[in-house]
Order: sequence, then structure tokens, then C-alpha cells
Amino acid sequence: MPKHILILSTMKKIRRLILCFLLTLLTFSASAGDVRYLTTEQFIEIFFDFRVSNQWEYHGDVPCVIDFYTTWCGPCRKLAPIMEDLSEQYCGDVVFYKVDTEKERFLAYFFGINSIPQILFVPKEGKPQLAKGLLPKDVLEQAIEDILLHPAAQAADK
Repeated sequence: MPKHILILSTMKKIRRLILCFLLTLLTFSASAGDVRYLTTEQFIEIFFDFRVSNQWEYHGDVPCVIDFYTTWCGPCRKLAPIMEDLSEQYCGDVVFYKVDTEKERFLAYFFGINSIPQILFVPKEGKPQLAKGLLPKDVLEQAIEDILLHPAAQAADK
């Protein structure tokens, strides 16, 4: 095969790869498997307006996990890839949020966050549960299963 044809063929393959990569980025940039950053305004929209009512109300279609963190916290940085993995693992079944406690001080105050990381497990119905500290992935998976996905099975075992 002539050299110029080989170069053109390679360039077409590279262009196709780049196009596929860009399409993949566009497709998955806002997918359910991503960890989403949550602001106070978004919290009020998704959960409830705590300025008006103190009655907990979650408006989401699926349960969620909220990771309270800061950028300078070592354990929070160790937890981040675990949360990313879990968001992919439970894609479509659980939504994962992150709240930067330094940027969203009111949310941190509202939940009484005085140490980080802290993780809030929010079932579709019922009260949320808060866990403190850097927890291993298997413990987080068990909490997601017991608190968010199969709460009736946990209650039946007791």
C-alpha cells in the first residue's frame, strides 16, 4: 500500500476516534452515573425549602447519597474515587451528590456538619441517615443496599 494512502487511512481512524470520544463525553457528561455538585439553591429545589418549612421532603425519583466534603481534606480526597465508582455501579438506581462545605456553609450548618467527610443517605421515602468519616467501599455498598434500595428487607431482619 502506498505511504500516502496509509497516512490518510490512519488520519481517518484518528478522526473517528476523536469524534467517538467527544460524543461519549457529551453523552455521559450529565448522566445519572455522575457525581453531581449540589448548591444550596439546588438543595431547596430537589429536597425542600428549609426557609419555609422544617418538614423533610425529597422530590427525587430515586434515592440519593450526599457527600459533604472540602477540597483540602485528605480523607475526602480518598473518598472521591470511591463515590465515583459507586455512582457508576448504582447508575439509575441512586443519585450521588457532593456538597463543598466551605462553599455551601448554610447547608453544612443546616445538617450540623462539624467534621468531614460525612455522608447522608437519603431514601425515596422516610428520614435520611448520616454516616461520619471515611468509610470503606464495602461498608458504603452495604449502607446503600440496606438504607436506600432494600429498606424493607432490613426492617424484616430485625
